[in-house]
Amino acid sequence: MRIGLTGGIATGKSTVSKLLEARGVRIVDADVIAREVMNPGQPLLAAVARRFGSEFLLPDGGLDRRRMAEHIFNRPEERQALNAIVHPAIRAEIRRQVEACEAADPEAVVAADIPLLYESGLEELYEQIVVVYVPREVQLARLMLRDGLSPEQAEGRLNAQLDIEDKKRRADWVIDNSGSPEETERQVDLLLKNLGPR
Repeated sequence: MRIGLTGGIATGKSTVSKLLEARGVRIVDADVIAREVMNPGQPLLAAVARRFGSEFLLPDGGLDRRRMAEHIFNRPEERQALNAIVHPAIRAEIRRQVEACEAADPEAVVAADIPLLYESGLEELYEQIVVVYVPREVQLARLMLRDGLSPEQAEGRLNAQLDIEDKKRRADWVIDNSGSPEETERQVDLLLKNLGPR
């Protein structure tokens, strides 16, 4: 079974992903893939440098992610330009890894952890969509604390994604991660129980 795992920034999706993995779910992580395709020497990174300029590269030749994030978050046309370069390669690698997991174990539950699943229009590729949810005010507070952002910067990051309430409404399953770790674990166990035998 293929699951699309998503949520909003700072909702705790990584926590839920780890809980699923500990219970035998195979995880394909879009963020890991996105980092790998942008490593020094990769053709995609060269394409990004050509489009945006070498000032977005670090001295070691890697992408200056923080600088790029600041550049694109309030510039939709620049974000679209970056996405047009990197998203096709990321999608292809997600698909390849999901299919490899299924080939290795046809009975496996495979969860593709994709932060921008809805924004990228990928929901049709998965049998169930699981959204990791916290209310927006919790999301904002966690993001400011985690990344050391001002309220304005954090709002900008949240506004660059589909609103968490919209994601919640569209989900097949919602894991509310605003309570205790034990409550989140209970919801993960209930999800897996309802997905059926593995």
